[in-house]
Amino acid sequence: MENVANDGLWAPAGITPAQTGTEPNAGGLAAHLGSLDDLGGLLAREKALVFRGFGVQPGELDEVMDLLLPNRLAYVHGNSPRTKVGSNVYTSTEYPAEYSISMHNEMSYAHQWPARLLFYCETAPHTGGATPVIDGTRWLGCLDDEVREAFAGGVRYSQNLHGGMGLGKSWQDTFETAERGRVEEFLGASGADWKWQPDGSLRVTQLRPATVTHPVTGDEVWFNQADQWHPASLGDDTAKALASIMPAEELPQSVSFADGSPIPDAYVLQIRDRGLDNAVDVDWRRGDLLLIDNVLVGHGRRPFTGPRRVLVAMSD
Repeated sequence: MENVANDGLWAPAGITPAQTGTEPNAGGLAAHLGSLDDLGGLLAREKALVFRGFGVQPGELDEVMDLLLPNRLAYVHGNSPRTKVGSNVYTSTEYPAEYSISMHNEMSYAHQWPARLLFYCETAPHTGGATPVIDGTRWLGCLDDEVREAFAGGVRYSQNLHGGMGLGKSWQDTFETAERGRVEEFLGASGADWKWQPDGSLRVTQLRPATVTHPVTGDEVWFNQADQWHPASLGDDTAKALASIMPAEELPQSVSFADGSPIPDAYVLQIRDRGLDNAVDVDWRRGDLLLIDNVLVGHGRRPFTGPRRVLVAMSD
C-alpha cells in the first residue's frame, strides 16, 4: 500500500489491483476484501483507505459495501442536507459547489456516531471537488493551547427543527419518521433535552465532549462540530443577515460552551481554517472508494465545477 500524499504528512493508504494481484473490477476488489483477515485492524492502523482502479459501477456497489460496511446505518439525526438513494446510501452533503465544506467527523454532535464512512465516486467533477481528510490527532495538535483549554469542558449543541416549513431541516427529515413518539424514544435514549414548540417545531439540546479517545488506538482526537454550528463560520455577510432576522437561539443550529457561554468567533475560525490547511486531498476518479475511520479522521469537501456525485454510507 502507498500513501496518497508524498509530502511526509499522514495520508490514506492507496490500494490498487496491481498491489492486490486481482482483476481491475468490482469482483477483484470483492475477492481482495474477502481475503483480508482483519479489515478493522487495517483501518485502525492506516486510518483511511482509498480503493482506486477497480472501476466499481453503481450497480456493483452493494456487493462491495456489504464487505466494507457490515452493518449499514440510516442517517438518523443527521444535520446535513442529503438525498437517500438506496438502502442506507445517501448523496454526500448537498451544498453549493463554489463553497468548501469544513473538516468534521460525521455526527460528532450526536450521542452515537458511525465508526466507518464509505465514499463512492459515481461522477467525478470537471475540476476540484476533492474530499480533504485530516488526522484527528494532527487537528488537535495544531490548535492553540488557549483553544484546546477553552473546549476542555465540552460543547452544547442546539437545534431548531421545523415541522414542515421553515429554515433548515424538519424534524421529520432529520429522524426519518413522522411519529413524535419514535423521535422522543430516540432522544430519550441519547440523553438529549428536547421541547415541542406550539408551531410544531422541535428544539433539541445536547451536551457533548470536544475530544474523544479512539477505542482501539487510544489516540485523543479533536471531535466536535463547533465551527460548523457557529454562525461565524458562515462568513460575515451571511452571519450578519441571519442576526438581523432572528436571535441566535432561533437559528436552525447553534453551539456554545457546555456552560452556555458563547464561543468566540476567533476560536471557531481557527478550528475551521487550520483543519482545512492541515488536510490531505483525495481527488476523485469515477469508481473510486474511500473508507475512513470516522473517529480518527475528519473529512470535508473542496469547491468544484461540473457535475459531481459522490455517495456515502456508514456503519457502526
